[in-house]
Amino acid sequence: MEKTNKGIVGEIGERRGAFVAMFLGMFLLTVLFLKSVDAVPEPLHPLVTSEPAITNNTAVVAGVATSTPEAPVRIVIKNIGLDVSIKNPGSTDLKVLDDALLTGAVRYPSSALLGSEGTVLLFGHSSYLPIVHNQAYKAFDGIQNLKPGEFVSVYSAGMEYRYSVVQVKVANATQDSIELKTTGKHLTLVTCDSFASKSNRFIVTADFVGAYAVAGQ
Repeated sequence: MEKTNKGIVGEIGERRGAFVAMFLGMFLLTVLFLKSVDAVPEPLHPLVTSEPAITNNTAVVAGVATSTPEAPVRIVIKNIGLDVSIKNPGSTDLKVLDDALLTGAVRYPSSALLGSEGTVLLFGHSSYLPIVHNQAYKAFDGIQNLKPGEFVSVYSAGMEYRYSVVQVKVANATQDSIELKTTGKHLTLVTCDSFASKSNRFIVTADFVGAYAVAGQ
């Protein structure tokens, strides 16, 4: 009886070994077949959670390059508490420009648009009188206090275009022109009493950092 039981156990063991060998053989054959028809699943990669890379001064937002020129509508500089709307007049007539300055900052018509090559040129009044009824006269108050590396945000209808301050200087009263770069993407802020005046003024230059979609737009 003991021999019979051992014979049965041995037979079961042989069958189990044969089954495992057959299973492994079928598995290897299946894998080889899938590889031959390029049907093996690709390994999973970790999700990328970092911000989009900025290449050649163009930030990619949601997979779309911000290359379409846009008119600026608002400027915000948190370091000095500045938040001002921007007008975009279609004429370089001095009366038209000076009237626009009475409502906030003004983009000079022939300067670059946001997202395009060149320099976006923005003018704004500054006044340090204790009482000013029209707050547009204080639109660019404090820009002379900006430091290199601080950020300036200029907004279109749905995007934020961010710039980093490079230089702050005082323009001579006899200086008629402001140098504007035509290659790369830049921003220049200028305080003035009037487009027709030659008074001393502060000039801030900044370089483009990136463009970002505005939440809720």
